[in-house]
Amino acid sequence: MAVSLSRHRSRRNRRPPRRQMSEINVTPMVDVMLVLLIIFMVAAPLLTVGVPVELPKTAAAPLPSEQEEPLTIALTADGRVLLQKEEVELNRLVATLRAIAAERRDDKVFLRADGKVPYERVAQVMGALNAGGFNRIGLVTDPGGPRFDGTVEN
Repeated sequence: MAVSLSRHRSRRNRRPPRRQMSEINVTPMVDVMLVLLIIFMVAAPLLTVGVPVELPKTAAAPLPSEQEEPLTIALTADGRVLLQKEEVELNRLVATLRAIAAERRDDKVFLRADGKVPYERVAQVMGALNAGGFNRIGLVTDPGGPRFDGTVEN
């Protein structure tokens, strides 16, 4: 009799066999995608270290003029750095730029570099401009350069 009771109990406690799911559960995938979207939305601004670069002699249109006199930095072929029209030593450039940035509303600056100045020097000055509080750096070029289709603008 003991044997028959155990058999009877096992039949009663048995669950019907599970059917296989034929539908895909997309909830975990949506959760993962939302987390990735948030991560990329937060991280994307940190990854951009963009500086609008216009190389000398381009067919680019001139920038529109603004109310405030634009701040210009010039790098001459002989290695001098001019802020507007006054020469500035490189070791004092960041401090000078920070003082100017505190008084200005706009963080845009135009960088004029002689074509013979090494790119490393231009990049160093651009880094100093960024450290000084000027994040929008535009490189000044001369019009009439080559276009992408191979023609030269007159």
